[in-house]
Amino acid sequence: MVGFSVMSYFDRTIMSIAGPAIIREFKLSETEMGTVYSAFILSYAVLMIPGGRWADRFGPRLVLTAMGLGAALFTGLTALGGRPGLGAYLGVVPAFALIRLGLGVSTAPLYPSCARMNANWFPESKRGRIWGFVAAGAGLGGAAAPPLFSRMIARYGWRASFWLAAAATAALAVAWHGYARDYAHEHPWVANLSEIPWPREAARVAPSRPGPTPWRKLVGDRNLLLLTIGYFAVAYFDYLFFYWIFYYFGEVRHIEPARTAFYTAGLFLTWTVMTPLGGWVSDRLVERYGPRAGRRLVAIFVLALSAVLLGCGTSVSRPGAAAALLSLALGFASSSEGPFWATAIDIGGAHVGAAGGILNTGGNLGGFLAPIVTPYIASHWGWSWGLYFGGLIMMLGVLVWFFVDPTKTVAPG
Repeated sequence: MVGFSVMSYFDRTIMSIAGPAIIREFKLSETEMGTVYSAFILSYAVLMIPGGRWADRFGPRLVLTAMGLGAALFTGLTALGGRPGLGAYLGVVPAFALIRLGLGVSTAPLYPSCARMNANWFPESKRGRIWGFVAAGAGLGGAAAPPLFSRMIARYGWRASFWLAAAATAALAVAWHGYARDYAHEHPWVANLSEIPWPREAARVAPSRPGPTPWRKLVGDRNLLLLTIGYFAVAYFDYLFFYWIFYYFGEVRHIEPARTAFYTAGLFLTWTVMTPLGGWVSDRLVERYGPRAGRRLVAIFVLALSAVLLGCGTSVSRPGAAAALLSLALGFASSSEGPFWATAIDIGGAHVGAAGGILNTGGNLGGFLAPIVTPYIASHWGWSWGLYFGGLIMMLGVLVWFFVDPTKTVAPG
């Protein structure tokens, strides 16, 4: 699951690394490139709920295999989006947008399926830290993308580099299908894991597939709705970084390319380190104070701090200080991933995939808006206000956590 998270964020982030070259080659505007970025997020968000249902119905092993192979296909096809290629027939922006829509469709089941796998394999007291590691993979993929893909572009060109990324993604999907199993009792290695208690416990009972999804109860559940609104705010904040921070360092602050790649990689490495910490701290607090306080306290603290750090990082003039503060802003935001997803797993009960799909759909609606709204605000009021607005959105995420109750399960399993 961590490997899929790494490759997924590598595949989606490399478009922003190739973005400046594509803008120059095809003379695109920032807003046009933002439309290309958001095309992925649109289809990704729309297919999230069906993707979660597929994970509940067919099992995460099969769904994640199909996800990986589909993501590999559309990552490779990105090389054909310009001229010569599909751009010669459809126009460059529509061609890239269409391919990114396909990538979003393929990638949509990723995190709902990982949530299903988390619930299948691990007890409640460990789900926050497990999700922290899965989400940390996203940071690692994002951190690897700027230096690695920049070098790949310099050596092979951006078109061949997309094909190489596609090959790595396909190889991971094949490896996953051969190794993974939906439940611990199905895995041939479980009998050898005597030192780990929870796979042995899971092996004693063969869980059944859930019945029909109670969509009305899930969609109408107050706690899941509030959680989704909060995740909307976090995703808006995150995607502002994913798609525009490389551009912001290089084109707005005029930092040289090598330092831009270094700062961007450092930002995502901070994500990688801090994401598991949020899940671990939350799990420890759950063990001591219960899920209501354990999930809520971590989320409120880290989200509020990330908004403040974003404002500080945008305001300072020294590039190094700005990069450090912005890195911490993203790192604290990412450390909320464990509480968010562990709470969605608990609320979803027997229908974890569907609940995770609802959560991530709402989140990626925020992610869809960030690549478009940010340059729009920047074009009217400057890039500082484009970033400040992300901090204001994040405070919405802080507010809703005061009213989320993780102990209320919609469909016990």
